[in-house]
Amino acid sequence: MSTTSLSPGTGSLQPTLEQVVTRPLLRKKRLVFTILTSFLILCTSLLLGFHAYIAWTLARPHIDPLHSDPMRAVGLPYSSVTFPSLNGTSNLDGWFIPGKSDKTVIFSHGYGGNREELWVPIYNLARELHLQNYNVLMFDYGYVHPNSKRIMTGGIQESQELLGAIHYIKQVSSGPIYIWGFSMGAGTALQTALLSGNDISGMILDSTFLLNPDTLYHNMKQVVNVPKFPSLPLVRLFFPLLNGVSLQEVPYNKVTSTAYPMPIFFIHGTEDYKAPYGMVEDMFKQQKDSESKLWIIPKAQHELLYRAEPKTYMRRTMNFLNGITTTPMQANLGIPSSL
Repeated sequence: MSTTSLSPGTGSLQPTLEQVVTRPLLRKKRLVFTILTSFLILCTSLLLGFHAYIAWTLARPHIDPLHSDPMRAVGLPYSSVTFPSLNGTSNLDGWFIPGKSDKTVIFSHGYGGNREELWVPIYNLARELHLQNYNVLMFDYGYVHPNSKRIMTGGIQESQELLGAIHYIKQVSSGPIYIWGFSMGAGTALQTALLSGNDISGMILDSTFLLNPDTLYHNMKQVVNVPKFPSLPLVRLFFPLLNGVSLQEVPYNKVTSTAYPMPIFFIHGTEDYKAPYGMVEDMFKQQKDSESKLWIIPKAQHELLYRAEPKTYMRRTMNFLNGITTTPMQANLGIPSSL
């Protein structure tokens, strides 16, 4: 019987040439996979964080402090007033400028501004309204106050605050109430008109802005050139998660398709890069009131319509207000006749 002995250094524990080559390759593959996975997670986190930041800051715009008041700016006596929103969840501060009649104009300021709306300039409008014997109410929406916990909601809460302003005026005057809105303040006025029944006798809407998906993306792209997908869906996803209110609650389809029961003067510029004027032209076509008007100003920019043609702007707006003769009717809006 013969036996076979294994020489030293041989046996199954000795790595083969294939194993010597394969093990470093596997380690490299694992390293590459780990790096790619980490990079993908980092990019995804940055993408989500960037759009969450947009949603967060969108609801919390920077607001400059008040620079003046009606007396210092244009010599108009006024009283400081405070009143609640109609739903009672916020308190609003403002100035009431008394006139010599029972007619009142309430200014509805735009996004990122306050009651002064300096770029309009609103003090000039208030002075002219006072000369025309109108009372004037200038007030700040709830998200404006630096200590307020309120956020901008695209008109959802702001329409309740404008209703509160209307309710306040009804306590001090029995005459007609007109809303003069700028940018998102004009969009808020339209949302309010869906709820206010007979309480608004007419509206002037300067550079109307509605926070619908198209205008939201349009304005995002002015700041940073992002693709519509996935940027728009991500911002709309994060907005309610971070701010507690969904932009889907903004009734932009109803706003743009409603024939309102009061005359409306739509004013817009052809070079408005925040709110394209085509939307306003479409809304004007829906109106049935014979006193409603549309004025598209060539080459005028967002909220700079007064500055584009100051004399014509003042003349046309005052003629519109002074020429209103019809009484608002409920016109199938299905809303109560009083607050």
